[in-house]
Amino acid sequence: MDATARAADGPVRGSGAGRVDSLVETRSIDYVPADERHGKVWHQGPFWFTGNFVLTTMVTGFLGPSLGLSLGWSVLAVVLGACFGTFFMAFHANQGPRMGLPQMIQSRAQFGLRGAILPFAAVVFVYVGFNVFNVILATEGLQTVLPGGKVFWYVVLIAVAVVLAIVGHDLLHLVQRWLTYVLIAVFGVLTVGAAVNLDVQSPAGGGGWDWTSFLIVFSAAAGYQISYAVYVSDYSRYLPADVPARKVIWWTYAGAAGSAAWLMSLGALIASALPEPGAIAAVRQVGNDIVPGFGTFAVLLSSVALVGIMAVNAYGAMLTTTSAVDAFRPVRPTVRVRIAGISAIAVVVFVTALALPDDYLGNFNDFVLMMLYFLVPWTAVNLTDFYFVRRGRYSITAIFDPNGPYGNWSWRGMTAYAVGFAAMVPFFATTFFTGPVAEELGGADVSFAVGLVVSGVLYVVLCRGMELEEPDVPDPVPHEGTPAGGARADRVPELT
Repeated sequence: MDATARAADGPVRGSGAGRVDSLVETRSIDYVPADERHGKVWHQGPFWFTGNFVLTTMVTGFLGPSLGLSLGWSVLAVVLGACFGTFFMAFHANQGPRMGLPQMIQSRAQFGLRGAILPFAAVVFVYVGFNVFNVILATEGLQTVLPGGKVFWYVVLIAVAVVLAIVGHDLLHLVQRWLTYVLIAVFGVLTVGAAVNLDVQSPAGGGGWDWTSFLIVFSAAAGYQISYAVYVSDYSRYLPADVPARKVIWWTYAGAAGSAAWLMSLGALIASALPEPGAIAAVRQVGNDIVPGFGTFAVLLSSVALVGIMAVNAYGAMLTTTSAVDAFRPVRPTVRVRIAGISAIAVVVFVTALALPDDYLGNFNDFVLMMLYFLVPWTAVNLTDFYFVRRGRYSITAIFDPNGPYGNWSWRGMTAYAVGFAAMVPFFATTFFTGPVAEELGGADVSFAVGLVVSGVLYVVLCRGMELEEPDVPDPVPHEGTPAGGARADRVPELT
């Protein structure tokens, strides 16, 4: 079936996310035409601030003190790691308004329509993993003041996240934006209270510095931030195509890096003062020491924020899985398909959360490192292609066409990814595997640097002499008379 003829569920026009007369977003993996672009570029700041301002972020800050780093070195490691990882995430955000497509489907240009399954699988693992940890933490938070077992709260929280994700893009932006103001106020007070009231303990055995531990914490913080790169464009793709790149990048970076550096540092402070910190118990204790009941309120607010990012993850997982299925069997991007995809992800999250052991903190640290390993080669290939090989010039039609220039399998992207990942393996350092080079370095994990350089440089080398396709030029003026039943014009751009 020709790419320009594959139908969506009817032509839609308007100023909202998909259509102006529908509460539920109608777009999914299809192209967002010019007349449906909307929103303000500064909205990316609060969206990603709240998206990152969750208790799972704070748990990352616990790692440094648990490895014997002093508070100062722990804070420096998480701040540098967060700032480094967010750099890649923010530059992905610029792809959204330029291409009008969700983040992961853009990978078809580097890996091919079916070859993109390689990074897709890693990304779905990230989405599901984060939502598992998020629903566990949110449940613990609500159980501090409300009755109900974990099965009950898992069902309730996942159901709320599913509803938010189904309604879609604009509601998620609205919820995240307004939560930002409340979170800043509440956690601003909490942070001051923690700094004043907590007694920071000196690390056992010395000055609290170890190069290996520092790199582990840096890598964990960087990997945590890079994991957000897989869906940044999902929430910037509705912006007008002519928004300045520097503003998209800056607002995304400021929001995501600011909240990560803040909350990870707060986690390091708490873990340096409390012998065996738990995210829920620590927030409650610190807050209640300021004003009785304030900590409990902060925990409840944190649980609400976790539900918000669960919805964001479910939405992104739906887009990625739909893109994967569409590569083998054309998918009509209807609301029904979106509901089915989001619901399927919810079931997987629920089952996995029930199966996870109670000691999830150790699992979480390994999970963050695994994210780093799988996503670094992808982000290197994707960003290198966008900024250095094709320089933002893509055929949007070809991204949906198996007979187009991107094809089903692109050996360049797949080779660069596989070689980059293989080059990282000797540098891995986890609780269950340590590579030979990492052992020689005393357990220090510098695999992310190796993966970025090897995958990025190799991809550029492999693309030398490659004939680039002629890019599509979206028509900013909507055409009337779209055939009944919906031509693929609401999935690919109308061409001049």
